[in-house]
Amino acid sequence: MSFQPVIPLGGYAGWTFLKRTMATQQAALQASPANQRDEAYFRANIGKVNSAKELVADRRLLKVALTAYGLESDIDSKAFIQKVLQDGTLKTDALANKLTDKRYRDFSAAFGFGDFSTPRSKMSDFADKVLKLYITKTFETAVGEQDDTMRLALNAERELGSLAAKSSSEDVKWYTILGNKPLRSAMQTALGLPTSIAYLDIDKQLTMFKAKARSTFGSDTVSQFADADKMAKLVRTYLVRSEIATQGSGMSAASTALQLLSR
Repeated sequence: MSFQPVIPLGGYAGWTFLKRTMATQQAALQASPANQRDEAYFRANIGKVNSAKELVADRRLLKVALTAYGLESDIDSKAFIQKVLQDGTLKTDALANKLTDKRYRDFSAAFGFGDFSTPRSKMSDFADKVLKLYITKTFETAVGEQDDTMRLALNAERELGSLAAKSSSEDVKWYTILGNKPLRSAMQTALGLPTSIAYLDIDKQLTMFKAKARSTFGSDTVSQFADADKMAKLVRTYLVRSEIATQGSGMSAASTALQLLSR
């Protein structure tokens, strides 16, 4: 990737700098020649696509589509992606509904190839919506190439904020987190839960995530993160715990963590 975000520091200090300069940095990414070419091609051609097969056959369109939903690593899994899109999401036995990672469900639902006689890609505002996600995800990927912890923090702040505002039940929201790999990773670290928890029964995992959330943030709801202060605390806790894990649990790291978490 030719665009390189400026991240002069790691940890929470680096996060503060990134947030302060993010609008300017994203604008620079969007104005880059490579991105301008991707946007122009997508706008000119996505409305011509009539089926999942046609989308998968066009690698340039597929790259933008997959990246917008955080699935760019599947660019060469054409048969799998075509099946996800063709099945749609309205039928309970659709492939996207069976997969643990719910990003596939969001991806399939967004395009609507398997759900409607006329796909959503024909809608006049479709390109704008997908390209907005594409820029966001591309920026996060560029950040991740320098500091993957910050990439996960950006992803969590955006996706968790959106999830918290939904009218779904709290358990549904938690299961959504458990089924979204990047979001789960950030939340699991923020709550101080070990990776081995993934081997437990899913209902047991839910119980443990909720209990840890209650002890760490004062509530076991996902909706609490619609509050800006709660969200800021979650991101700060995640970054601090990640930094301690990287540096080790020496006194200086522990002291810094205590100071940050007490703010």
